[in-house]
Amino acid sequence: METTKWVVDPMHSEVHFKVKHLVISTVTGAFNTFGGEATANGDDFENAKVAFTLDVNSINTNQEARDNHLRSAEFFDAGQFPTISFESTSFKKAKGDIYAVTGNLTMKGITKEVTIDAEYGGAAKDAWGNTKLGFEVTGKINRKEFGLTYNALTETGGLALGEDIKLIANIQLAKSA
Repeated sequence: METTKWVVDPMHSEVHFKVKHLVISTVTGAFNTFGGEATANGDDFENAKVAFTLDVNSINTNQEARDNHLRSAEFFDAGQFPTISFESTSFKKAKGDIYAVTGNLTMKGITKEVTIDAEYGGAAKDAWGNTKLGFEVTGKINRKEFGLTYNALTETGGLALGEDIKLIANIQLAKSA
């Protein structure tokens, strides 16, 4: 079967994360610069190969001081590790329109296998006749497993930051010519 290459349309995609702060609220952030591609058998994504990268320096939590701290060596160490990458090893239909995507996530020089969900949103042609399709990607990782171990204690001895990071990405792919 003929393979089809798809590329991330950054104008119609977004990558967000959420982390608990003081265990009482959630802080949301985004990576504003990213890219990726997928190779599939025709238009079928079963067994597709996916590669995706995030620019750590593009992190945005709407607080410049916090963003700079996140770029520092205490967190992502963007000077030494400027990208976060994901490369799939398995893309399998799980249930309905949801795929289980397993692959190698590399962050801060540490690579771990993770599995995330990718819910297929459908396909359409845009105003110029280009074929697009969308996925909502969700998952959870433990930041400490990737060397993001910084944490302050509150006055009562609690942790200021949660360990689990929720990932939410809405990705639109464009069929490559």
